[in-house]
Amino acid sequence: MLLFQTFSYAAPLFDSNIESALSSAESLFKMMKNRNYPKIWSLLTRKSKDVILDDVYKAETSAGVVHLRENINNDFNIGGTLSKEYWKSFLENFNPDTVLEQSKWDTGTFEKDKGEIIIKYKKAENPAILLMFKENGMWKVGFVETFWTRKK
Repeated sequence: MLLFQTFSYAAPLFDSNIESALSSAESLFKMMKNRNYPKIWSLLTRKSKDVILDDVYKAETSAGVVHLRENINNDFNIGGTLSKEYWKSFLENFNPDTVLEQSKWDTGTFEKDKGEIIIKYKKAENPAILLMFKENGMWKVGFVETFWTRKK
């Protein structure tokens, strides 16, 4: 009975929250496919952005190139050179079609400000659990929170 009450309570959240979260997640992978780097950036959580900015800053510094962190963020906001190189490198190893066209999507647990989207690739043994977070009223993809296990 408690389980039923939990689902009854969560039911109103399903319609708007889950639909919005699914839309944001799908948009992220579509933007990856279309190489729309500024839109990819806009769909990521603040934490994901911070980790990516730190990684790019460290890589650039190690290569002897000095950038202000703010300038790197601005570059990612507009899809500049650093952004293009970052996402190009990432997308050489990840095909968004595996998620968009070759996977089954389902919802996991959802709360007011966080949720899970279960993505099961047809050739994978285990699903990926895509973590979603509501920030400033919009659902964002917890990209780093999902895939960078060492940086959670």
